[in-house]
Amino acid sequence: MNEELESSTGTYDAALLRRLLRYLRPYRWHTAGAVLLLLGLAGLALVGPRLTEHALDVAIPRRDLGLLATLAAIYLGTLLVEFVVEYGGTLITAYVGQRVMFDLRMEIFTQLQRLSLGFFDRNPVGRLMTRVTSDVETLNELFSSGVVTLFGDVFTLLAIMGMMLAIDWRLALVTFSVIPLVWLTAALFRRRVREAFRDIRIRLARLNAFLQERLTGMRVVQLFGREEASARRFARLNQEHLGAHLRSITVYAIFFPAVELLTAIAMALLLWYGGLRVLDGTLTVGILAAFIQYTRRFFQPLQDLSEKFNLLQSAMASSERVFALLDEPVTVQEPAHPRVLPRPVRGEVRFEGVWFRYSPDGPWVLRDISFTASPGRTIALVGHTGAGKTTIVSLLLRFYDPERGRITVDGVDIRDLASAELRSLIGYVQQDLFLFTGDILHNLTLDAPVTPEAARVAARRVGAHRFIERLPSGYAHHLGERGRSLSVGERQLLSFARALALDPRILVLDEATSSVDAEAEAQIQLAIAELMTGRTSIVVAHRLSTILHADEILVLHHGEIRERGTHRELLAEAGLYQRLYQLQLRGQEVRQIA
Repeated sequence: MNEELESSTGTYDAALLRRLLRYLRPYRWHTAGAVLLLLGLAGLALVGPRLTEHALDVAIPRRDLGLLATLAAIYLGTLLVEFVVEYGGTLITAYVGQRVMFDLRMEIFTQLQRLSLGFFDRNPVGRLMTRVTSDVETLNELFSSGVVTLFGDVFTLLAIMGMMLAIDWRLALVTFSVIPLVWLTAALFRRRVREAFRDIRIRLARLNAFLQERLTGMRVVQLFGREEASARRFARLNQEHLGAHLRSITVYAIFFPAVELLTAIAMALLLWYGGLRVLDGTLTVGILAAFIQYTRRFFQPLQDLSEKFNLLQSAMASSERVFALLDEPVTVQEPAHPRVLPRPVRGEVRFEGVWFRYSPDGPWVLRDISFTASPGRTIALVGHTGAGKTTIVSLLLRFYDPERGRITVDGVDIRDLASAELRSLIGYVQQDLFLFTGDILHNLTLDAPVTPEAARVAARRVGAHRFIERLPSGYAHHLGERGRSLSVGERQLLSFARALALDPRILVLDEATSSVDAEAEAQIQLAIAELMTGRTSIVVAHRLSTILHADEILVLHHGEIRERGTHRELLAEAGLYQRLYQLQLRGQEVRQIA
């Protein structure tokens, strides 16, 4: 993960908490209901000790069994009502927490889909998954058992404090004498706890990133015999994660006993001072017993607040990272008022003086690129690795925006078009194949407005229909992750059929036949020739034999177009293209001899 998402944002807790509380707005009535129930619970907490006082000071001295039975019945009824109220409050707060978690995950996922590919180049998938899963789950705990119940604990504290002051203000002050020490203890440990939880989230994200990468690349790990090395590195990351947890446990191993000790001190002071007053006859046993019960109930919310403090610090560490992701700037912005291409769409593509680099202070990847790709014509892009061929395609698909110049389709700047409209015009077969978990038909349509019959026709035209029909369930055959049950060539045929299923106006082929055998390649070339009729075609070629009949070949070198022309014209120039062509011919001869 880049440093922006790994480190703390340094935002003040109150600001983070205010931002988190905004997610409660759609559920304000549920939240209000939960708060009312907790208010009722706080009021019910006052009943028991007063009943105890009345029993000890009135019913027992008078030997009034009827009054004693009535007080016991009221006490039992109060406990039953407390159970019902607490049950309802728990259900409502859990519902609110789950809904907020749902909304937050949808917001994160929507943000992830809006971010440019450059963001994903910098940030490992495993760490982004930690944001959507573990960090959001921590925030769910804050909403379901933290924020609302925090109000309930505060109300209970205020109610008990008011009742204790009303009964005997001197005993109340004795009980309250340790409160400053409780808050001082919390303040002393606050910073260390926050750092401990932030460290835990960082270690967990690194652990998930490493695990995702190694599981995805397990074939390479086993091929090169790196199992033991991977295990050692995983053990180190796992140990760091364990150490972070142990450090947080150490902090709380001191904090919670300190709160318990202060509670015991308050109880001892109350018994000592109250006992002296009972002996002096200035206090009744019933009032002292009621105060003992109130003190227990008073410090229970304080201890709950300490646990909420634990939860709050964990949530603050998670919220820093979640909001850092949500605040990540979207570099490729949708137009405020998107234009619509004139109909019918021709699909003419123009690059006009395009300059591009991946970072503001980085080297130029493309320099003053200008060309026109017209309907019915094929433009081929060739050059050494890193020359900028794939970058041109990425700019056309608007995964990035050029720093200078512009790209147009039918005369309209693609930055003025909605990305969905632009990409619906383009059929793209990339070199890096990707299939999703699901059946064959789903992978051909990806839930786009494409009929099953149109998808089958596209599969037939590229030759994929032959191997699909041989599968046990045909087009309903279920593929595993990334379609690994198929050969590379079969996956490439499916990828090609998927691009053609929408009948695009612009075809972009990034070495589309690099992984298929000679027979399949010949069949695909026939399909390409048919489908290119009337369409704009841009072909990124590594094997020059596949673009011999292109209408125009652009030779890229260090981000610049150094040569352009047909295959014959470029060979006659005896320049870069001729050298590339001769190198590939020699390579084929060597492979044939071998």
